[in-house]
Amino acid sequence: MMKSKHFYGKTNNFRVLSAQNNISKMISLENDSLKVWIKPKGAELKSLVNKKTGIEHMWDSDPSFWAKSSPVLFPIVGGLKDDTYIYEGKSYSLPRHGFARDNMFETVSKDKEKATLKFSSSEDTLKVYPFHFDFFISYMLDGASLAVKYSVVNKGEEKMLFSLGAHPAFAIPFNDEGGYDSFLLEFDAQEDLKRWPLSLEGLIETTPTDLKLDNNALNLSKELFEEDALVFKNLKSETITLKSKMSENYLKFTFSDFPFFGIWAAKNANFVCLEPWCGIADSVEHNQELTEKEGINTLAAGQSFERGWAVEVG
Repeated sequence: MMKSKHFYGKTNNFRVLSAQNNISKMISLENDSLKVWIKPKGAELKSLVNKKTGIEHMWDSDPSFWAKSSPVLFPIVGGLKDDTYIYEGKSYSLPRHGFARDNMFETVSKDKEKATLKFSSSEDTLKVYPFHFDFFISYMLDGASLAVKYSVVNKGEEKMLFSLGAHPAFAIPFNDEGGYDSFLLEFDAQEDLKRWPLSLEGLIETTPTDLKLDNNALNLSKELFEEDALVFKNLKSETITLKSKMSENYLKFTFSDFPFFGIWAAKNANFVCLEPWCGIADSVEHNQELTEKEGINTLAAGQSFERGWAVEVG
């Protein structure tokens, strides 16, 4: 298993990141506490380094496990039934999690601690998703925190239907301390978790199952994700802290106004994804009508929709 990389100030690991992601074309942000790299393709967060500890907190995109690190999910979250949805009597096909993650974003603005990128509808997107839009992603440093803001703008003359979600993968263990099983996710509110299982096709089953917590914390293990992601609806918590039982280092993940949440890791990989969603995969019983899809968002012409999350490291 490849260990977490602490490439900041480490020449050997810097070359690894450069070879995998062509770092010369990436966007960098930096302050006294953090160093961040963002890939224009998908506006994907590739690196989040705590300069005080040297810890690289993002998964290194090892393709033998999972070749991404923080894809954005737009204009759908999860999978569609038969990869198809119906809108105004016409059928369209979209891959799982949509297309934004695989398209180039334009850099709209950038300074040392903030960058905003944009992806817009085009002739190609209109063939599979009949809505005109601008989609902005902003990254902002504030001390030991990185804030990520999404803004969807309806550029069309009719209502727009969409889903939106985040999928950041955080590397564990931190700094090679302990093993995967020594980490936990601590919720800031008292939770009675109901997990919504996924079918073999990645669709939401009709009946949830209970997921037991230990002192309001979820103990991590590789076995936890043997049946795919943990999917939740309407969490009470707005902060989830990733921490080790072996040290004081932590990662605090904050989000709000996301009605769905996923936690996932690839088989035997050393990361965990914390995924706030405004949208969810189709139900196994869904009729494929986009207007009747669970969690779909409707945006009037000329209006915008904003959500965001932040991560603090220490």
